[in-house]
Amino acid sequence: MPVSRFRPLDPFSVVVEGQRVSIPGRLYNDEPPTDALASLSSRQRQLLHCLYSRHHNGMVRQRHLAKVVGSVDPWVVPFLVQLVGEYVVEILIVICDELRDLAMPGTSSHLAYGQFIVDNPAFFARTQRRVVSYWSCYYRSAYASFQGYPGCTLLELLRSAASDRAGRPWPSLAPAVGTRVDGYC
Repeated sequence: MPVSRFRPLDPFSVVVEGQRVSIPGRLYNDEPPTDALASLSSRQRQLLHCLYSRHHNGMVRQRHLAKVVGSVDPWVVPFLVQLVGEYVVEILIVICDELRDLAMPGTSSHLAYGQFIVDNPAFFARTQRRVVSYWSCYYRSAYASFQGYPGCTLLELLRSAASDRAGRPWPSLAPAVGTRVDGYC
């Protein structure tokens, strides 16, 4: 990774396979040259794409997300769940389109995402609140109902996976159908 003039901001901590992992909230490094990626192993490239999904530029985040969104490797999952709780609707649509098998119990993504949420309930609770907040602040005019918003679809899929993994219904922090959501941005 090229050296950045700025330190990574606001790291967050999650548990991945029983180990605490710190992930940068935002990175400011320029993207590495394409030829530099060729010398990396597939795992190194995957980790690099995960890190760049934390870039300060949404287009860079989306470009690198596209390289890892189909993976169910345990270290990829927290990067994608973090993106679900962010404000770029185009990224939410990419995740919805690519994680179709998340809806099918027993699939590797259903199991991986469900386990991650069970292991990180506070992180997922914050993610749910952020999805509702970003919809309310930025996307209400495009999606009059929260239920039509891609972030809501992802939350339902993730909660279903967590419910199956936990053996009990996973709490929803999203507004119920027909609920009026008022608030300030």
